[in-house]
Amino acid sequence: MYTSLTKGALLISLLTAGLPSFAQNTVLDQYIQLAFSNNKGLKAQNFELEKSMYALQEAKSLFGPNVSFLGSYTKAGGGRTIDFPIGDIMNPVYNSLNQLTGSHNFKQLDNVKVLLNPDNFYDAKFRTSLPLINAEIYYNQKIKREQLSQQQAAVNVYKRELVRDIKTAYYQYYQASQTVAIYNNALSLINENIRINESMVRNGVRNNTTLYRSQTEKEKTDADINKAMNARQNSKAYFNFLLNRGLEENVTLDSNLLITPGTMTTNDINGREELAQYKSATNAYRLNEQLQRAYIIPKLSTFIDLGSQATGARFDNNSRYYLFGVNLEWNLFASHKYKNKIKQANVDLQSISNESSKTEDALRLQLYQAVNNYNTAVKDFHTAQSQLSFAERYYRDQLKIYKEGQLLYIELLDAQNQLTQARLQTVVAQASVQTAYAAVERAQASYKIDNNIQ
Repeated sequence: MYTSLTKGALLISLLTAGLPSFAQNTVLDQYIQLAFSNNKGLKAQNFELEKSMYALQEAKSLFGPNVSFLGSYTKAGGGRTIDFPIGDIMNPVYNSLNQLTGSHNFKQLDNVKVLLNPDNFYDAKFRTSLPLINAEIYYNQKIKREQLSQQQAAVNVYKRELVRDIKTAYYQYYQASQTVAIYNNALSLINENIRINESMVRNGVRNNTTLYRSQTEKEKTDADINKAMNARQNSKAYFNFLLNRGLEENVTLDSNLLITPGTMTTNDINGREELAQYKSATNAYRLNEQLQRAYIIPKLSTFIDLGSQATGARFDNNSRYYLFGVNLEWNLFASHKYKNKIKQANVDLQSISNESSKTEDALRLQLYQAVNNYNTAVKDFHTAQSQLSFAERYYRDQLKIYKEGQLLYIELLDAQNQLTQARLQTVVAQASVQTAYAAVERAQASYKIDNNIQ
């Protein structure tokens, strides 16, 4: 009997084994990196980041030249014409020349009627255009860069939430696994009690009532084991779900995660990516305000056309041409349209600044509460350790008295239940410490992730 109790004490001692300080665990870190590669929610965030990168590249490309091919063909009939009386003008002259020369070398001409619409006419050209001065392109690129930074911060926010969820799920699975082990250990104690009671019944020291009660307790413990195993299976499935792998995949447990905790003081929130998001958003709104104010800056661009135009399918030196030009657009008055746009942009800037300040206050509160919850969890854990120590000594004393026939079985059963509950409470308290620390780690953004903006 003492062997079973020793195994239980060994189990709890493993649960409360101490390390000097919290550190990123190798096994758990590997699972986190696997989630970074496989988690579908994180992949969706990375798709948005990739989209933002392409948007920035698009904004940069607007500074470069643009080459396009333009072509048109027209076939016309009817419509307005230009009448040119070339025959009325030149025929009298030609008649006089023919009389003077005694020949018919100068033919008679018909009056000309020319359509204004081009008939059987084509115009094909390559146009190259280049912006020289354009405030919209300049500010658009800067805004896209801030949006890229904002999306990168959003990816890191999701990563940190994922780290906390994975750690919490891992500790819950650890707790569920240890709960199964504790109930199995309790079942071993009950089986030992049944053996002792059977021996006492045979020797006439006890009646069958104690034996029936111990067998009933065994059935109850079997039911508790089934519930604990179900909870362990569900927690494992959720952990694997976060890693985007098979729900039945094995999960490696590392006892080094269960450490002797210490108190913690409130740190800062300067590393929170949410603040970086608001910083980038504020910069983007500020740039948008500057963009609206830049309406007074003229737009200047240049272009050159290289092409050919002629009637029919003619293409020769006479049809080919080039055309170079400069375009200027300068908005001087628009009935206060731009002034109202500037006011709207200024309101947006004030709004995002207010949201940023409000979020910063909320994050400070979150960290303050997380640290308090962690310190409370640490105290609860130490209390659970003390209760477990008392419960172990109490059970050993009660068992010794019971074997001597000087204690009712109901009293021994009460001591045994107290021991089992103390063990369960210790496991719960230990997992609560780990979970609370993960919340503090999330609140102050202290877990190391890849923050590089590409």
